[in-house]
Amino acid sequence: MFNSTVSQSCQNTTQGEQDVIFVAVYAVVFIAGLALNLTALWIFFSNSKSRSHTTVYMIHLAFADVLLICTLPLRIYYHGGFKDLHQKICEFAGLILLANMYGSIFLLTSISFDRCVAVCFPMSSRVREGRKKAWCICLGIWVLTIGTSWPIYFRKVLLHHSSNTTMQKHCFGSFPVYATQTATLISTLIVGFGIPLTVMILSSWGLVRAISKSNAAQTSDLVDSKRIKRMITTNLAIFLFCFLPYHLMLLILYVYTSSESIPCSLVPAYHYSLMIACLNAVLDPLAYYFTTETFRRKMDVGAVRKIWQMNSHSSDGNNRPRAPLNT
Repeated sequence: MFNSTVSQSCQNTTQGEQDVIFVAVYAVVFIAGLALNLTALWIFFSNSKSRSHTTVYMIHLAFADVLLICTLPLRIYYHGGFKDLHQKICEFAGLILLANMYGSIFLLTSISFDRCVAVCFPMSSRVREGRKKAWCICLGIWVLTIGTSWPIYFRKVLLHHSSNTTMQKHCFGSFPVYATQTATLISTLIVGFGIPLTVMILSSWGLVRAISKSNAAQTSDLVDSKRIKRMITTNLAIFLFCFLPYHLMLLILYVYTSSESIPCSLVPAYHYSLMIACLNAVLDPLAYYFTTETFRRKMDVGAVRKIWQMNSHSSDGNNRPRAPLNT
């Protein structure tokens, strides 16, 4: 583990330089994110009759982002020069951030996978029945993220120095002590990031492959295949941009904690990675607005299915076209 005196000295030399950036970015995320996500929730709930299975994931994603956004004034207050926040309040806000991060990761992965199976297996009754369980999956995601995030901020971790003292805490300036322990880090990198990223990549590849092989997608004006591919690229870019820096920083901090010597440059780098993760609260609405418009407004499901059936009758039977359906 790292030495607490090193953490304190690094905080003293870097905190002031970060405050202006943090206040500005968190203020923008709070204003823009709150407006976008509340608007998204209003749209989703006002169109409940035409709500798709994918929309269920989007509703939970928007709600998770709103919860995170509601804690940002605490961070703005802290970085604005008011350091008198109680440690438990800081830990609770950190818990919300962590739960939102992994909730967003799993929900974005679920959206990507749901779109993929809907497009690749449009006639499968088993897939249609499985997609109806979207609300169960969302409930499981909430239980998983909250249950696994809780110990990171509320479990007391003792540093095994010769003095056997507990590390000082600095509200939002603290290091992720528990998160950089070996068992926690491995499970976080594999279950919390690696597996979802793999599923997203495979789902995106399957979706692009299905669209490329679909005669309806290539010839019909109802399906904009180029736009759908841009959407897939955008979603992956947002996913990597928001969540890759944080997990890389955890890995780097783990390497340095074993030597009990952490360069001061890693202190602001870690907190910047958390700030970048918060940007998903603004970028998520842009992603599912794009998705909703592409798969709901730009496509008429009945027409696409009719084109799919016409192409299947005219094909030689070896290459059945599959047109994207409403997700």
